Amino acid sequence: MEASQLKWAKPAAAIRRPRGSVEQHASTVALETTPAKAHCHATNPTPTSLSSKVLLFPPSVAPRSPVPLHPLASRRVDGRRRTRVMAQTTLQRVADAPAPTRVDKEEDQPQGDGGSPAVMIKGTVVLIKSNVVGFNNFWKSFLDWVDELRGNGVVFQLVSATVGDPDKGNRGKVGKPANLQGWTTTPTSLSAVEYRFNVTFEWEEALGIPGAVIVKNHHNGEFYLESLILEGVPGPNRRLHFDCNSWVYPVRAYNYDRVFFTNDAYLPGDMPEPLKAYRWEELFFLRGDYITRQLQIPDRVYGYAYYNNLGKPDKGPDYVRPVLGGSKEYPYPRRARTGLPPTMSDLNAESRLPLTKSLNVYVPRDERFSDVKLSDFLAWAFKSGTQALVPAAQAYICGWNFQTFGDQMQLYEGSIKLPEFPENIRKLIPFELFRELLRSDGEQLFKLPMPQVIQASKIAWKTDEEFAREMLAGLNPVIIKRLETFPPVSNLDPQIYGDQNSSITAADIEKNLNCLTVHEALENNKLFILDYHDALMPFLSRINSTGSQVYASRTLLLLQDDGTLKPLAIELSLPGDGGHKGAVSKVFTPAEHDIEGAVWQLAKAFVTVDDSGYHQLISHWLNTHAIMEPFAIATNRQLSVVHPIYKLLKPHFRDTIFINAQARQVLISAGGVLESTVFPGKYAMEMSSVVYKSWKLTDFALPTNLLNRGVAVKDPTSPTKVKLLIEDYPYAVDGLAIWSAIQEWVEEYCAIYYPSDKTVKGDAELQAWWKEVREVGHGDLKDETWWPRMDTVADLTHVCTIIIWLASAEHAAVNFGQ
Repeated sequence: MEASQLKWAKPAAAIRRPRGSVEQHASTVALETTPAKAHCHATNPTPTSLSSKVLLFPPSVAPRSPVPLHPLASRRVDGRRRTRVMAQTTLQRVADAPAPTRVDKEEDQPQGDGGSPAVMIKGTVVLIKSNVVGFNNFWKSFLDWVDELRGNGVVFQLVSATVGDPDKGNRGKVGKPANLQGWTTTPTSLSAVEYRFNVTFEWEEALGIPGAVIVKNHHNGEFYLESLILEGVPGPNRRLHFDCNSWVYPVRAYNYDRVFFTNDAYLPGDMPEPLKAYRWEELFFLRGDYITRQLQIPDRVYGYAYYNNLGKPDKGPDYVRPVLGGSKEYPYPRRARTGLPPTMSDLNAESRLPLTKSLNVYVPRDERFSDVKLSDFLAWAFKSGTQALVPAAQAYICGWNFQTFGDQMQLYEGSIKLPEFPENIRKLIPFELFRELLRSDGEQLFKLPMPQVIQASKIAWKTDEEFAREMLAGLNPVIIKRLETFPPVSNLDPQIYGDQNSSITAADIEKNLNCLTVHEALENNKLFILDYHDALMPFLSRINSTGSQVYASRTLLLLQDDGTLKPLAIELSLPGDGGHKGAVSKVFTPAEHDIEGAVWQLAKAFVTVDDSGYHQLISHWLNTHAIMEPFAIATNRQLSVVHPIYKLLKPHFRDTIFINAQARQVLISAGGVLESTVFPGKYAMEMSSVVYKSWKLTDFALPTNLLNRGVAVKDPTSPTKVKLLIEDYPYAVDGLAIWSAIQEWVEEYCAIYYPSDKTVKGDAELQAWWKEVREVGHGDLKDETWWPRMDTVADLTHVCTIIIWLASAEHAAVNFGQ
C-alpha cells in the first residue's frame, strides 16, 4: 500500500467553515461586560505540590470588552481561511433549524428573573443507565424510579458563554434548572441500551449563548451521559451539541458541579471569557492533588505513582519485587495512582487487592472498559480458562511434559467439541456477555484456537523460511536489524561483563552466502541479525537459577535475491564460568537431517523463546503500554476537554489506563501470568527497567526506527524520505503508509490551531502538559537531551504523530497477532 493511497478522514475539528462566516457571527451582537480585577495563577505540574488548603476556585481574570456574542476565532493557513470550531457546530448550523419557542402576544411572553424575554430551548439527552456486565442494575433502577417520584431527578443548567456575572469574577451566568423528563415512564430494558429523554430549558435572551451545561444527578445510581443536543438556541447557531461521554454519579459523590462544554475547540487564550473559570476548575478537580486518601471510582482523579505495587512482601521474601521508578537503578514510567495503603512489612510497597477483586482496582470510571468491551473481555477470560481445563487434567494424570509434537497438536485438535449455536438466534440474545460466550467463530469454549501458521500445514513452522519470515511479519517484527560489523560486537561494558563479542566466524556462514564473501555481503547490505545477546546476558545467571534454561542468542540471516531471508547461523551463549566475565558460546548452522537437523531445530527453538519473551515484555508491554500511560495521565490532568490537542490524542488513549491497571493486578505482578509463562520469570520487570534506561521517544518515529535498525536508507525522493532494503517487509511497508497518513493528518489538524511557533510557546496548557510528561510521567529520564523543546509547530506535530503511531499502529503490530 502506497502512502499516497492511504488517507484518514479529517476530524470534526478540522472541517473548514465557509468564508466570511466567522466575521458575520462576530459582528452580530457585542455585549458590554464589566471588567473584573485581573489576577494570574500558576499551575504546578508536580503531583504532590498542592495541599488540601489550596483554593478550590481560580482567581478572576479580566475579560476583554466588548465580547462577541459567538466568540469564534479564525486563522489563515496556507492561504486558506480555517476556523477553530468542531464539526458538530459547523454542520448542524442548518437553515431549517427550529426557531426559539416564543408566544405571539407580548403580555404572554415568558420573562426571566431579570425581566428580560425568555425562550424555551428544547434538548435531547442520550444516556445509558447503570448496569453490571450488560445487565441493567435493576435495584439501582428501582431506587432511581423512587427518587424521581420524590422529586429527586436529574437536573440540567445551561451556562452562558457570552455573559459573565461581575459579582462572581465574570463566571458565566447560570440559567434556570431544567429537569430530565420521562424517566419514570420510560420502560427499563433488560440489557444496557441507550435511552433518549427530553429536557426543556427556560433561557433568558439577556444571557446570550450557552457554552456549557451543569448536570446534577440526584438519583441513587450513576448513568453514562453520551450527549445533549439543544434545538432553538438564540443566535446564529440554532443547534448546539454537547458530546459528554462520561459517567455521572450522584451529587453526593462530588464536592463540585459536573460541567460539560459544547463541541467547540479552544486554546486557553481563546476560551470565551465567562467559561475560563469553569475550564480551570475542571482541570483542578481532575488532577485531584488535594486528595490524599484511597481513591474511589467516582473520584475522577488522575495522578502518578511508582511501580511499587508489583510485589507481595507480606507473603514472604519470594514475592518481594523492587520498586520501579524514582531511582537511577530502576527507572520506569509512572503509573496511575490508586491511594491504596502500604503493605504491613514494607511501607514503600503499596498493598494490592485480591485477584477476585481485580476489576475493583481504582481507575477513573471514564477510563474503564465500556459495557460491550468488558463483556467481551470477561467472555474471553472465561473461554481461556475453559480451554486449559482438558489439557490441565491430562497433564495432571499423564505428566506435565510433552512427549511428542503430536501431544502438542492435541491441544488444538482434541479437547471438547461443542455444537455450534445458531448465529441468527445468538444475535437475538440481549446480553453481550452471553452472545460472546456462544460465538462459533474465533475463541471457543473448551477448545484452543488453531494457530494460523499450522492451519494450512502442520510442519510449516519447522522450515527455515518460516523461521526467518516471522522476523519480518510475525508477532515481533520490530527487532531485526542490518549487520554493519562482522563478527557482531557487544555494547555491554567489558569492565563488568568481559568480552561479549560474537564468536561467529566467516567459515561458519560463507558456505551459505550464495557465492558471496562476508565482505561482499556486508557491502551490499545483505546481512541481517536478530540480536538478544546484550539484553539477556546480564540476567542469565539469575534466570537459569530458577529452573528455566535460556541462552543469549544471535541469529545471522542473508537477504537473498528473491527478497526473502534465510538463516545462516545461530550463536547461543551463557555467562562465563561461575557466572563471571566473558561468555561461553556455541555456533549452530542450518541442517535438515539426522542429529544435526534435530540440534538445528532446537537452536531455533531457543531463539524463538528469546524472541517470544522479549516481544511480550519489551516490544509489547514496555514500548506500547507502560510508556504510554504517563501521556494519558498528563493529557487528562493538563489539557482541557476543549483543548484541540486533547481532542486529537484522547481517542488513542482509550482503555490504556484500565488495561495497564489490570496487567499490574494479574499479569506482571509477583507470581502473575507473565512471570509464570515468560522466561525472565521474577526478573521480568527488572529486565524491562534496564531496557527503559535507553528509551527515547523520538526513536519510535517509524522512519527513524527503520533507519536506526539499518533496514532502510535515506531517500529524499520518497514521500517518507526512506527506502526499504527489504521489500517484502509487511510491518515496514504498511507501517510507512500509515505513518505518512498520521503525519499528514496531524500536520493539517495542528495548522488550524497553531499558525506559528509563537502560538505553541504561548499555549499554557500545552506547555504544562509537556513539562509534566517530561518531569513527572517520565521523570527518571527528564535530564536526557533528546526531549523536544516543544517550542515549535514542528515539535508539536512530530510528538503527536509518534504518540498516535505508538498507541495505534505500532501496538496493533505487536498485539493483535497473538
